[in-house]
Amino acid sequence: MKKGVFLVLIGVGMMGGADATRRVPTYSDATHYSDATRRVHTVVMPPRLRTGDTIAVVSPSSTPDSMTVVKGCRTLREWGFVPVVGAHALDNYHGFAGTAEERTGDLLWALREPSVKAIMCSRGGDGAVQVVGRIGLEEFRQHPKWVMGFSDVTAIHSAEVSAGVMSIHSPMCDGMGRDTVSTLMRGLLEGRLPTYCVPAHRLNQKGETTGRLVGGNMSVFCGLAGSDYDFLNRVFDEDVILFFEDTGESMSKVDRMLHLLEIRGVLSRLKGVIVGHFSNYKYPENGFADMYDMLHEYLQHYDIPVAYDFPVGHHSSWNPPMVVGCRVRLTVGDEGTEVAFFEPDANAPGTVAD
Repeated sequence: MKKGVFLVLIGVGMMGGADATRRVPTYSDATHYSDATRRVHTVVMPPRLRTGDTIAVVSPSSTPDSMTVVKGCRTLREWGFVPVVGAHALDNYHGFAGTAEERTGDLLWALREPSVKAIMCSRGGDGAVQVVGRIGLEEFRQHPKWVMGFSDVTAIHSAEVSAGVMSIHSPMCDGMGRDTVSTLMRGLLEGRLPTYCVPAHRLNQKGETTGRLVGGNMSVFCGLAGSDYDFLNRVFDEDVILFFEDTGESMSKVDRMLHLLEIRGVLSRLKGVIVGHFSNYKYPENGFADMYDMLHEYLQHYDIPVAYDFPVGHHSSWNPPMVVGCRVRLTVGDEGTEVAFFEPDANAPGTVAD
């Protein structure tokens, strides 16, 4: 394997154009549901999109810059889709894109509206947990749609997988364009599953395994621990491969979160770990050269494949889309790491399992 990042796309999709951006009216019945987590033993893949399909752009977290949303909508139109901006997507209420009820209303509208086929979150920040706490898992289960985003949007990915629906950890409006990552995102929406190959890291623990991939922003999914929206509860009885990244969190805080996973029994049940990028933290600290050095101190005691420096995270120049809830094959070898997404024929891209 040569040094660098290589991509393999599987499947074929449709290409085309669309020419409209619409702003939808507010959706007022942001009902709170309190249903308990149900053990659903399938995680379905939302239907693939086709030329001319509508994608809702909503802001469940912090307020985005208006030009960021314009850029994202322009890219979606270039892909052949019709972007529709949520009623409160550009609002500003104490830094959030509207009140919790307004943001919940936008997401509920996007889930329930039959013409909307997928959902793009405009940005992360804070506040998505306020939204998922007002939406019952049954809403995600009854309306299986791709939700795209990362960082704070990890809370929504966790809710989706908890409800038995896959989701896409990916760049948002500001990170979309004509680069390789955008091509991958478009391919996923059109039904193509990727395989990623990245260079080896000196701390990698070699091996090969398969399992259901879950993960995202470490502080966000750790904050959902024990709730109905915690995907680690949903998949606890399955083979799981965990990926995580973070920004602005100290080495000592990441240490605490890692040990929270340990005392919950999560680490001992994992089949593999993919360590993404950590940024904006102080190092060296407490005798560790950097975050990877600290994580290796603990993860080396688990007899599982561990891949370090996978290019997913806030300050990665790549940040490729990861299908949360999808089955993957993780191979960590001398020359590098391969992550291959796959699904059984009964739950192939573009179909929804019974």
